[in-house]
Amino acid sequence: MNNRLRELREGQGWSQGELAEQLDVSRQTINALETGKYDPSLPLAFRVARLFGGRIEEIFLYEDQ
Repeated sequence: MNNRLRELREGQGWSQGELAEQLDVSRQTINALETGKYDPSLPLAFRVARLFGGRIEEIFLYEDQ
């Protein structure tokens, strides 16, 4: 699953650690999300969308294999 998390985070001027604090996850989780090594749980995806004022499908881009 691709996502726009890095783009959105950098647009706010936040480090991975700062974003992690706001979402109550580890910096490693943010790194794994940004690099596509980890897909978020539904509650986390909702928290990310709410934080950035968007919809889940605008941030997390599902590509059918």
